[in-house]
Amino acid sequence: MVKIFLICLLLFSFSFAEETQKADKEELLIQKIKSLIDPAVFVKDKAYIDIIFSQKDDYFTKDGLIDSVKVIQTLKENGILKLFFKKPREISISFKTEGRPLFFVKIMSDSLRNIGYYRYVTEESNLKNSEFTWKINLTSEYAADPLVLSIELNKSGCKIVDIIRHSAIDWTYVIDMKDARLNTKVLEDAKELKLKRSLYSYWLDVSKIKKLRISSSYRNSWYPYIAYYDKSLNLLRVIKRDTKRRRMTLNMKENTHYLKISDIYTLKNIKDALILTPEGER
Repeated sequence: MVKIFLICLLLFSFSFAEETQKADKEELLIQKIKSLIDPAVFVKDKAYIDIIFSQKDDYFTKDGLIDSVKVIQTLKENGILKLFFKKPREISISFKTEGRPLFFVKIMSDSLRNIGYYRYVTEESNLKNSEFTWKINLTSEYAADPLVLSIELNKSGCKIVDIIRHSAIDWTYVIDMKDARLNTKVLEDAKELKLKRSLYSYWLDVSKIKKLRISSSYRNSWYPYIAYYDKSLNLLRVIKRDTKRRRMTLNMKENTHYLKISDIYTLKNIKDALILTPEGER
């Protein structure tokens, strides 16, 4: 009899724990939703919110964290969260991570440019203990779309782990960059690559090759600027030439991971292509 009682008590404990955990998750999700929209909107649309978020487990990651990007996307698609403004407004966006600041700013800058944010001003950059914060200001007719930014960051091995809305024009993104890499072309032995004319410096992953031959078109007036970086984007060395070059051969040391190719004066000097021929495997 005692044994049966203990089994029943154990089953009840498991059931109670599951129900408590489920209630806790529901409360976490509701609090997250409330933090992302205006209080008046939450009260007005509460019944509708309960319906569209009825499958609550879908909004949690495998680690048990709230999938903020998915929550915002659902709110946006159902007309509850509006990211567009009637006229351009000044917006503040903070990005936080635990990682290498220079590497992080490079990845974020590239990602922002790729989704259409070209003009912004750095308001703050702060490294405290292991947490780095980069805050920017920009004027736009819309707040950054988290889904679009998330897709772009995924290309660089980064993930958005949380999004905090301080107001309609002030947002914070928490980024996981433990698997971060530059979203750039990886050069491989004997696979030629043509770099077309660009407004921006050329970044390349050279971690797999030993040498790189560069041939410049006769239409170019290329004055080489070559920068070597390690995997963490620490600058290793720089090559500058104040005479026009048609050809160059670059040796890649073991710790060279990324290469930046530019011009010491202006990229307008590269009117035609640069032909890259990688040689040797590392």
